[in-house]
Amino acid sequence: MRTTTEVTPAVRTEPTGRPRVAIITGSTRPGRKAGAVARWILDIAARRDDAEFEVVDIADYALPHLDEPMPPRNGRYDRPHTRAWARKIGSADAFVFVTPEYNGSIPGALKDALDFLYAEWNGKAAGLVGYGIQGGTRAVGHLRQVLGDLVVTDVRSAVALTFADDFQDYTRFTPSEPQAGNVTAMLDELIACSDELRKP
Repeated sequence: MRTTTEVTPAVRTEPTGRPRVAIITGSTRPGRKAGAVARWILDIAARRDDAEFEVVDIADYALPHLDEPMPPRNGRYDRPHTRAWARKIGSADAFVFVTPEYNGSIPGALKDALDFLYAEWNGKAAGLVGYGIQGGTRAVGHLRQVLGDLVVTDVRSAVALTFADDFQDYTRFTPSEPQAGNVTAMLDELIACSDELRKP
């Protein structure tokens, strides 16, 4: 007997009031530093009154490798994990991506998280924070290309955290003094860009 699987159309909430910014952790690896970096960004962002911020940990959504039978551009999501992820991303107006650099690119978990959705990303702004031996700059460069295909506008200012300068013994996150200012500059651009994109 043929059964019908419930599907949910693409989720996107209408912008209201201050922009809602999701700070997305880009790694699910045990021992990752993305959570510490994301919380640090949230602490800096909490001093602002021009947006609302929250940390969104992709590990909490247990996304597998892309397993949707239909292309995300169709906006029809079959899997419960995809629908939950779509609701969260659809509720945000802008994003800050925190990504390490793995072999010159972004982690596979972040690429999958991006690939699961389409409309929920469209027309929104993003700020980028990379970390690694060279500040995650190659990962950030690759992420810019991926976001372009998802119609996400990434701001020019980015934050590059290096293991030598911003991590004690290459493990414990201890950001150097200039980095807080770099985060503030990135957030300034992000909120201004998001405000423009949200105009009717």
